[in-house]
Amino acid sequence: MLILVANLGSTSFKYKLLDVSGDLQSPDVRPDARVLARGAVERIGDASTSRCEVTIGEYHEVSEMPVPDHGVAVQACLDQLTDPQHGCVKDASEVAAIGFKAVHGGRKSGTFLVDDDLLEAMAEMNAAAPAHNPPYIAAMKLLRERFPDLPLVAAFETEFHDTIPEARRLYAVPQGWRDDYQVQKWGFHGASHRYIAERVADLLGRNDARVISCHLGGSSSLTAIQNGQSVMTTMGMTPQTGLPQNNRVGDFDPFALPLLIERTGKSLDELLTALAHEGGLKGLSDRSSDLRDIEAAAAEGDEKSKLALSVFVEEIRRHLGGMMVAMGGLDAIVFTGGIGENSEVVREAVCDQLQSFGIELDSDRNVNHREQAKQSGGEGSLQSESSQVQIWVIPTNEEWIVAKRAKQAIGQ
Repeated sequence: MLILVANLGSTSFKYKLLDVSGDLQSPDVRPDARVLARGAVERIGDASTSRCEVTIGEYHEVSEMPVPDHGVAVQACLDQLTDPQHGCVKDASEVAAIGFKAVHGGRKSGTFLVDDDLLEAMAEMNAAAPAHNPPYIAAMKLLRERFPDLPLVAAFETEFHDTIPEARRLYAVPQGWRDDYQVQKWGFHGASHRYIAERVADLLGRNDARVISCHLGGSSSLTAIQNGQSVMTTMGMTPQTGLPQNNRVGDFDPFALPLLIERTGKSLDELLTALAHEGGLKGLSDRSSDLRDIEAAAAEGDEKSKLALSVFVEEIRRHLGGMMVAMGGLDAIVFTGGIGENSEVVREAVCDQLQSFGIELDSDRNVNHREQAKQSGGEGSLQSESSQVQIWVIPTNEEWIVAKRAKQAIGQ
């Protein structure tokens, strides 16, 4: 069975074609070996032409063509996959479904075939995920019309967090807000954290481990995983919350907004836009939203960059401590995402002086991880010999999770 996993933007379409045939539960199944093709279409709707890129095995091509909408982008993708000379499938009908890493469905938290009710549920949460839901809804509607026989499956980022106990899901707000408007802590990055839960169970040889998954990148969150299930996470009602993001604020006191409206003369919408685009690491450093730039500037002595790095790390450590308490201990910490996998500076700072909690990072392993892990697909353990808690770097694979969830949905 072949699943096309789509990552949509308002003017972009990225995809991977994965083979999810057979039993996928064996630890011997290598997700990367199941990727048959990958590609991207950029500048969709541009007045001129769009950039189309595809990789199938050793074949790689970049071309330009008019792509007025996402339907044309998907058709271009299917044409690439079925190309007689370089394609990997004989006919487009071999693609069983398109799976979407959808963000926020509110009352629809799970994996579902896309229908009118699902699209309506997503639209109800547009204000909570304005950068994600509207382009997905528009593209899904278009693809349903253009490809009526091709099942579309939405795997929501909130689904993995449905197992979090209510005491850790509820805000202290009027009860009607939750009942009528779905105001609660939902959590996101679910596909990434689910992949870490599954992979760390294979690596540790046990399903009952207490794990903290640190998905650190342009968008960051921590999730506490116990018995393979999410039991606590840092993001709340929206993807804006939790840790500072690259240019999004993270946790913020909403009662500061009336003061800012009064003192700046700006509207609520203007302030929310600033929090969503000028906050986070960018706002703290007053320099860049890219942690690599901030680390480089901090190493050269830039005080604002040092502060941005410190705030980011301290927020990670604050939530790490709370999650250890919630689970009654810890067996493993996993770093994933662009920052988690590549920043030895952040990993070392997060684990600094945690020996009394059984967490001891091996500095040499940490610094040399990327070179030493080339033969293991980027995976590697970083703990010292005396550490009671294992410390891992594990590249995430969200598309693999979406493909498996889509297979289950169309099977049902």
